[in-house]
Amino acid sequence: MKRAVWSMVFCAASLAASAASAADLSAAQIAEKNIAARGGLEAWRAVNTLTLTGEMDAGGKRDMKLPFVFSMKRAHKTRLELRFEEQTAVQTYDGVKGWKLRPFLGRNDVEPFTAAEAKSAAATDELDGPLLDYARKGTRIELVGMDKVEGKSAYKLKLTTKGGEARNLWLDASSFLEAKIDGEPRKLDGKPHKVAVFYRDFKTVGALTLPHTLETVVDGVKGSHKMTIQTVAVNRPLDDALFAKPRAAAANAAAAQ
Repeated sequence: MKRAVWSMVFCAASLAASAASAADLSAAQIAEKNIAARGGLEAWRAVNTLTLTGEMDAGGKRDMKLPFVFSMKRAHKTRLELRFEEQTAVQTYDGVKGWKLRPFLGRNDVEPFTAAEAKSAAATDELDGPLLDYARKGTRIELVGMDKVEGKSAYKLKLTTKGGEARNLWLDASSFLEAKIDGEPRKLDGKPHKVAVFYRDFKTVGALTLPHTLETVVDGVKGSHKMTIQTVAVNRPLDDALFAKPRAAAANAAAAQ
């Protein structure tokens, strides 16, 4: 009996010590550890472009994987190409304006982003993520406390952008790599639903450590949406024209090949 009591006391003391250790780290220190775990400040500052290729879930009843190419360039430029049934959808953002071409929906004309899409694109993270140079970007961070993500201990940080948008980010307490982040809420059946994005399968490419699987889960919706990254190209030359308004004729010609 005494041995059991002392074991309980020891476990309680260990938990208290762990909690105290966590409390000893500030939000800024946790962010620094995350940046170091991902390859370091200088390594990420040297990145001007990232090109990711892989497959993502198509959604719907059919279990399909769609090939994609996602390109990012400073400052805040993105291009997504998605292949579906011998056609290529293109979505571009030049840092100010965005456009989309969706031939598989029968929309063969280039359309500008809606106001909501433009706002969402402007609020997305730069290619180096939300914590690197967060203060320079105007983001405030604070430590909410310890939490559990898929059974593992994680630091929960609250991030508030200079525009006032707030979201939570969870970092694994052992590796300091991203475990989960709040996604943009989705409106379904007239009601907003929380969205969470889980980061998995971290791999090192050159000096950088990046997740190679991202899984998006919508609260109250069955199933999830996975993106699997197969290749990562760092600082591949990307002309600014790639992120400008796409040309429908060129995109359709590429799709026909």
